[in-house]
Order: sequence, then C-alpha cells, then structure tokens
Amino acid sequence: MNTKIRNISIAAALAASLGLAGCAAVSTPAGGNTMPGMHGSSSSPMASMMPDANADHNQADIMFSQMMIPHHAQAVEMSDIILAKQDIPAEVATLATKIKAAQAPEIKTMQGWLDAWNQPAGMMSASAMPGHGMGGMVDADGINKLKSAQGTAAARLFLEQMIGHHDGAIDMANQEISAGKYPATIQLSRDIVTSQEAEIVEMKALLAKL
Repeated sequence: MNTKIRNISIAAALAASLGLAGCAAVSTPAGGNTMPGMHGSSSSPMASMMPDANADHNQADIMFSQMMIPHHAQAVEMSDIILAKQDIPAEVATLATKIKAAQAPEIKTMQGWLDAWNQPAGMMSASAMPGHGMGGMVDADGINKLKSAQGTAAARLFLEQMIGHHDGAIDMANQEISAGKYPATIQLSRDIVTSQEAEIVEMKALLAKL
C-alpha cells in the first residue's frame, strides 16, 4: 500500500469513528494518577502524559492508541529479533536498542490512556478493520524472513522493513494530529513524527553503507 492510499484509509477510519462517538470526559483511575506501567513523581516525563480528569478525548484518540499499541509492539519485536543475532553491525544494533527503548514505554503510556477511558487496549488490527489496516506492518512471512536472516543480510532486511514500518507510524500520527482532541495523545503523535522521521534518515544512511 503506498503512502497516499494509506493516508486515505486511515483518514476514512478516523472520520467514520468520529461519526460514531462524541467526546467523553476522561475518568481518573482508582488509586490516583499513577497508571499501569507509569510510576514515579508528577515531575517525571511520563507524568506529563497521564490522563487528566478535566481533559476531553474523542474517538480518534481511542483509535490511535488502539492501533499504535500493536504497531509499536511489532517494532519492539523486530528490534528484539535483530538484537538476538550475531555479527550485526554495531550501528544497526544501537538503532534497534534505541527504537525498543523509545517505543516500549510509549506502549505502556497508551495502555494507561485506554484504561482511563475504559477502552480495551490493542483491539485494532488489519484483520479487524478491513481496508483500514495499520500502515507499515510486516506480515508473518516478513517476520519469518527476518528471523532466518543472518549478519549483514539480516541488518539490511531489518532496516528496509523498519523504514516502511516507521512510514506507517508517521501516517497514523499525522492523522491523530489532525483529528484527535486529547492533548497528550496529540503531543505523543508529534513526538513520533519527529523521532521516526529522523530515524528514517538514519536508517537510509546505514543502508547505503551496507
């Protein structure tokens, strides 16, 4: 699926969902502001993205979180696969470590939002939403190829797959920036666009050297 079609698909999904549900007030989970996977004081970076009982969210925010959780989870899985291999170029291993370190905490943050909104986490998938799948997801055959590859070939495949994966995440994040309402979710989307665009540039440079 090219970028234009992917943008249209995600936009259509968000538009349809916005027509099905209005804005709802965010409820504060039991036990105060601490969400699952988000520990620490209110001055921590995670605390700035915790749900605010006075803030409103909409269906676009819910859909973004539900779709981005499994999307991020696959990026973490791919990073784990490449990090478990021998003879991987150090720069590629460093990048995989950075991707995992960034996206694993974001998964917990989004799960916390969905818990606060009384919404199930990770329910969205390509099969659950025909025509509105998550852009850039690697299919089972692609994951198996990554598992089987070794050395430089594995590093090259990882970079190629992750570039497409990042492109999909950027598309989803841009849709949330346009259609979302919850401030922290929109800010996370902006952060995803900034960081993953930079990582795409880095990955293309690494590919050119392999």
